[in-house]
Amino acid sequence: MQALARPLARAAPKGLSRAALSTWSAVPAGPPDPILGVTEAFKADKDPRKINLGVGAYRDDNGKPYVLSAVKKAEQLLAESNPDKEYLPITGLADFTKAAAKLAYGADSVPLKENAIAVTQSISGTGALRIGGAFLARFYPHSKSIYLPLPTWGNHIPIFRDSGLEVKTYRYFDKKTVGLDFAGLKEDLKAIPEKSIVLFHACAHNPTGVDPTPEQWVEISNIVKEKGLFPFFDMAYQGFASGDTSRDAFAVRHFVSEGHQVALSQSFAKNMGLYGERVGAFSLVTKDPEEKARVDSQLKIVIRPMYSNPPLHGARIAGTILGKEELYKEWEGEVKGMADRIISMRHRLYENLVAQGTPGEWGHVKSQIGMFSFTGLTTPQTKELAEKAHIYMTADGRISMAGLNAHNIDYFSESVSKVVKGTL
Repeated sequence: MQALARPLARAAPKGLSRAALSTWSAVPAGPPDPILGVTEAFKADKDPRKINLGVGAYRDDNGKPYVLSAVKKAEQLLAESNPDKEYLPITGLADFTKAAAKLAYGADSVPLKENAIAVTQSISGTGALRIGGAFLARFYPHSKSIYLPLPTWGNHIPIFRDSGLEVKTYRYFDKKTVGLDFAGLKEDLKAIPEKSIVLFHACAHNPTGVDPTPEQWVEISNIVKEKGLFPFFDMAYQGFASGDTSRDAFAVRHFVSEGHQVALSQSFAKNMGLYGERVGAFSLVTKDPEEKARVDSQLKIVIRPMYSNPPLHGARIAGTILGKEELYKEWEGEVKGMADRIISMRHRLYENLVAQGTPGEWGHVKSQIGMFSFTGLTTPQTKELAEKAHIYMTADGRISMAGLNAHNIDYFSESVSKVVKGTL
């Protein structure tokens, strides 16, 4: 029987390499992610003293990932109920989204009571922002520009650009005081074109850890109302910032009580430790149930070609915790415990730096809030800390306070003091 002829591999034309013929030969290499680069350098370091302060994930006092007891109990309850694995609706698990809206806006929220809040489950906070950006780009009638605080979470910029919005900025952080540039913030908000979209971090501003006071939020709300600006809140740390879910939601609840129709992104990655479960929600305050229904219908149309419907397990966990009083109280205690541990590290770091006679004013370490702190360290100093002390952080001097614990805080403080003094 005659053997079947096999096609011969085609040789590249003379003078051309196979790489030059590739469809993707013109694709440029993208820049490395600054956070992942820190983690990769940390993993490659063999020194036992090494510290990773780049990753934005909670660690316990032994530097280990922490699974909340409330989460474990919720998973046990779910396992015992033998749940199915069917698709969720496009806008997600209703028990979860209702509870998420109640957590954010408060049980006494008028729009919530009047069934005027359109809410959908999302793929964590990132997905909520992306849904919100796409919806506003398609339906917000007054502007296609969104103003972000400077600085802001790095992913905000590509999320909103890819959503179809033009990204602009307003002043937020004062490098000289390592605090809020409130005068600059107000001046810029007043200069923004009327009815523009403005993004606010509801609490625990990432990356600076600098938040407006309640009194300053009231002033900001007044300016937003005068200018007819549209407020979009990113609330990734409710409960995790101060340990009090109501306190951390002050800005959102005040704006809504003043009649603002806000947009809101929520994440349950940090405050429930559900990082890999990707649990979040996006919501919009509407005028009435009829308007809510129309907004809901368009949110489904935005989401359907993105990912069709959201993941199930994490929403069940979060929904169970928020929906069962005993678990909810346990979760509140645990999230306060996490926040308190980070706050204690802030005070310990401040006290150490002062005791060691570290040049500069370090009060901002205590006054900042949440997972991150802008230390004020320069890029050369962060590089020196990595090379000589095996301490890894982003080049702008931002650290994750969750990476500090009783076992490494003194070494970190001593190293920072030395690098500032120029004696490391």
